[in-house]
Amino acid sequence: QVQLVESGGGLVQAGGSLRLSCAASGLTFSNYHMGWFRQAPGKEREFVASITRYTGGSTRYADPVKGRFTVYRDNAENTVYLQMDSLKPEDTAVYYCCADLSLHQILASLAPQYWGQGTQVTVSS
Repeated sequence: QVQLVESGGGLVQAGGSLRLSCAASGLTFSNYHMGWFRQAPGKEREFVASITRYTGGSTRYADPVKGRFTVYRDNAENTVYLQMDSLKPEDTAVYYCCADLSLHQILASLAPQYWGQGTQVTVSS
């Protein structure tokens, strides 16, 4: 059974930081590109960041988070992370990690093979 289990969400004040983790099991982690999406109340799910399948893989970021968020992975731990710094109230959303053998499926915001359950991030002003 493939599982993507997220942790690290919570409540933080504007300007603060959080690190989200997504631990994968039931798949060969190093074969999968990973991505992060978020969905705010009343809005569509949007792409946040992605990383290719290698430790130290190539990364992509959505414009609103560039310079503030960092995605990285540790294939020895089967875990992908999203480091979020300088958080803004506009970052408030449920954050989801995903995995797919095709990077295009993630970058094009198509339906990736696997999704995590989501974790709530709330940024107060």
